[in-house]
Amino acid sequence: MRIIVIGGGIAGVSAAAALAPSAQVTLLEQEAALAYHASGRSAAMFEENYGNASVVALNRASRSIHETLGVLSPRGLLGLARPGDEAAFDADLIALGLTEIPVERARAMVPILSPEITRAATHDAACDLDTDKLIQHYARTARGAGAQIRTGAKVTAVTRGKGHWRVEAAGETHEADILINGAGPWADIIAQMAGIAPIGLQPYRRSMARLPAPGGHDVSHWPMLMGPGESWYAKPDAGGWIVSPAEEDPCDPMDAWADDMVLAEGLARYQPYVTEEITRMTANWAGLRTFAPDRNLVIGEAADGFFWHAGQGGYGFQTAPAAAALLADLVLDRPPELAPNIVAGLSPQRF
Repeated sequence: MRIIVIGGGIAGVSAAAALAPSAQVTLLEQEAALAYHASGRSAAMFEENYGNASVVALNRASRSIHETLGVLSPRGLLGLARPGDEAAFDADLIALGLTEIPVERARAMVPILSPEITRAATHDAACDLDTDKLIQHYARTARGAGAQIRTGAKVTAVTRGKGHWRVEAAGETHEADILINGAGPWADIIAQMAGIAPIGLQPYRRSMARLPAPGGHDVSHWPMLMGPGESWYAKPDAGGWIVSPAEEDPCDPMDAWADDMVLAEGLARYQPYVTEEITRMTANWAGLRTFAPDRNLVIGEAADGFFWHAGQGGYGFQTAPAAAALLADLVLDRPPELAPNIVAGLSPQRF
C-alpha cells in the first residue's frame, strides 16, 4: 500500500510514523523544516483534562505513551481568581479537575502573586511536553520504517486517478492508494484541491510574549499560571517567563505573527494577578490553532481513500499518540482501541 501524507506538523509526522511499518509512506511538507507553523509554536503542555470529552479521551489514551517516550516533565497548573472571578473560577475547577488550595500555599509556590488573589487551585499532574523531542521521535521512527519525508514540497495539485491519488509538489508527481490530509490550517484547501468537500476548519491566532524572569526569580519550578476562564496563561520557558493573551482571533491560513495591541491587552489582563510589573518584552510570536466547527478533531475517511487527520486545535501534541494510532487503525482496517462513541465523534462522517 502506498500512502501520501500532506503536512509535516505533529499530525502529519505522527501519522507517518504510525503507518510506515505497514505501508510505503511519503510525507510532503511545504516548509523547509518540519513543525514550522503551529507545531513549532506550542505552549508545550500536557494537561489531561484540557479539552472536550473526545479530546480528554485522546489525552488519557496518549499519556502512557508520552511517559514511555520520556517527553513529559513535572510542571503543575495553578488557577487563580480575584474578586469578580468567582463564576469563571468555579467553571475551571470543574472543567479541569482542579483542587482548590489556600491562597497562602499558592503564594509559597509562586511568590509574585498579587495580594488581590482570593482563590487558587491546582492540578499537579499537568506536565511540560518536550515538543521537539516528540517531533524528532516520530520523524526518526517514520524514516526508520522506510518513509520518505520531503520538505520544501508545497502541494500544488491533487487529482484522483483510477484507484489512486496523484499529488504534484515541488515539480514532482507522487502517486498513492491512500491520501492523508494532515495539513493543519491548510487542510480545507487540500481537500478542495482533491475534490472533497471542506469541513469548515477555522484557524485562530494565539500569541505569546517572552518576558525576563519576574523579579529575577528562578522560575524553573513554578507551575503554569492560568487566569479565570483561560483569559491568559503564563509559564516558565528556557529560564524566562512567557505570557499568552490566550486569544482566539479567526484568520486565514498563514505564517502568523503577534499583534501588538492583542499582546498589550493580554498582558494588561495578566498584570493584576502578580506584583512584578512588566517592564519589557524580549520576544513575541504567534501560531494558529485550527478547529472544526464542533471543536472535535477530524480523523477518518471522507471518500475514495482520502483520510482527514486535522482540526487538532490546541491539542495536537498531547493527543498525538492516540490520534495517530486511531488513524492507522482506520487506514489499515483494524479495530480501533478507542471506544466506538469516541471514534464516531471524531469521524468526518459526522458533518
